[in-house]
Amino acid sequence: MRIGELSRRTGVSARSLRYYEEQGLLTSSRSDTGQRHYSGAAVQRVTLIRQLFDAGMSSRAIATVLPCVDIPGDLGVAEETFTAMMRERDRIDADIARLIETREALDVLIRANSRHRAELSTAPGTGGPAALTL
Repeated sequence: MRIGELSRRTGVSARSLRYYEEQGLLTSSRSDTGQRHYSGAAVQRVTLIRQLFDAGMSSRAIATVLPCVDIPGDLGVAEETFTAMMRERDRIDADIARLIETREALDVLIRANSRHRAELSTAPGTGGPAALTL
């Protein structure tokens, strides 16, 4: 099938499909005129690639996982895939921890601003700038 058909069947843009090829995640053959042609199995592969991207994996990490699909009976490949997925999960956990810390720091500033606004709204004759105290 051509790239447009694969795009239609998977809901993935042709641009993304070309990117997947550039990253070595997807392969195609070329016609004499240079058009890409994909096998029927490409639909499943693109679906899997989308699931892996949706799980937060980078194209580099996905490239380490796909051999498990290509060589399903190889224990070494399965172990490498497991390790790659666990590494990605650890990276996501670290990102979440950093985001929680950032949110907590912002919450401190929001509380200080709320107190400041409350003071300004109740203080008589506050015409000048007041200090924001944490």
